[in-house]
Amino acid sequence: MLMAVQWVRSLIFMIVIYAWMLILGIVFLPYALFSKAGALRACKTYARSTMWLARWMVGIRCEVRGRVPTNEVVIAAKHQSFLDIIIIFDAIPHGKFIMKRELLFTPVIGMYARRLGCIPVNRGKRGAAVTKMVKDVSKEFSEPGQLVIYPQGTRVAPGAKKPYKVGTAVLYEGLGFPCVPVATNAGVFWPRTGVMRKPGLAIVDFLDPIEPGVGRDEFLARLEDVIETRSNELMREVGFDPDGAHS
Repeated sequence: MLMAVQWVRSLIFMIVIYAWMLILGIVFLPYALFSKAGALRACKTYARSTMWLARWMVGIRCEVRGRVPTNEVVIAAKHQSFLDIIIIFDAIPHGKFIMKRELLFTPVIGMYARRLGCIPVNRGKRGAAVTKMVKDVSKEFSEPGQLVIYPQGTRVAPGAKKPYKVGTAVLYEGLGFPCVPVATNAGVFWPRTGVMRKPGLAIVDFLDPIEPGVGRDEFLARLEDVIETRSNELMREVGFDPDGAHS
């Protein structure tokens, strides 16, 4: 019975937050079209209100740990669900995301992503996509901000394994910025598929930066080790065993 009630609450929550996205997108549209600050304000408003709704409607509390970067950095984040995007975006001053190109053509999200300076990537062209990504990022960083990239390239369910891609290392080398790894357990409560949202503490943890100058292979090994180790710790902290998730 309790599970059925939580499922219904989750369904209502999902309807509310996507309707709210559309409403905010329309309300802020005149401001956002003429001002990047307007687009940023709209997206910050959406992130904060969604986290508030998550706590009130489905019992998900959000917590940020570690030192949140405010300077120009590459943020390499574990990606388990839409929730970790929201928490990270709310925490940093001016986030710009590496995102799949298809999202540019979605209602509301596409227009605001362009205004924020997000970088679209054609994931089907591999090497060419990475080269273009570095060029586009270098051009976009004429304005300050924090560049968020997901090293595994997509959402990965808690406990699942997926390799870290070279694109993050290429950006780290090409930009010469520190790289801040980010761990999370958000997918335990807000899974990447389905309706059900589970109550609990969703955590995003900003870890110690990897300073410029580390070789590509060593960088990727260190990045994967710190993100996966800390994400597993955060999942165990809330009672989820990542080692037994797919056994």
